[in-house]
Amino acid sequence: MSGKSEIDAGAVAPSPRAADRIKATARDLFYRLGIRAVGVDEIVARAGVTKPTLYRSFGSKDELAAAYMRDYEAEFWVRFDAAVALHPGDPRAQIRAFLEPLALRATLNGYRGCGMTNAAVEYPEPETPARRVAEGNKRELRRRLVEMARTMGAAEPEVLGDGLLLLIEGAYVSGQLFGEGGPARSVAIVADRLIAASL
Repeated sequence: MSGKSEIDAGAVAPSPRAADRIKATARDLFYRLGIRAVGVDEIVARAGVTKPTLYRSFGSKDELAAAYMRDYEAEFWVRFDAAVALHPGDPRAQIRAFLEPLALRATLNGYRGCGMTNAAVEYPEPETPARRVAEGNKRELRRRLVEMARTMGAAEPEVLGDGLLLLIEGAYVSGQLFGEGGPARSVAIVADRLIAASL
């Protein structure tokens, strides 16, 4: 048997529970403190695993950050799609149904904004795995908002879609700065007025 085969045969894949603990720990730390601010040593210590377990599960910290981003994005689309499903054929109500819970979340203590927006700020390099996930999400959100504006009959759907995206991003950032009682609480109301002015 070759040396490589012996190594492969002797390698033990990390248990799914270990990989899940790593992801859950990384998610909490990355969201609260930022991806670049958190080291692998802190993640493995808090997750109760070893560095080799982390690297067998994710390959690198960059890949772990991308896995965090993919999970975060999936949850984002669940919320967005649930709001859309509440009001079939009524994009104006769909947007409001998405923004009203955002207004509540963004004014809670400990709110740290959108993990994808934060990752895009942390990683200006376009080839970084976490940046690619974040950027893909934002581009798709922009596309959907423009399409919703078009369906509503906006005279300039691109302008309305971009305005809605800017409001959403502003809620993410201002929620971190102002917290309870901050301007993010008004995002759904402002969006509705912007829509009214655009139709």
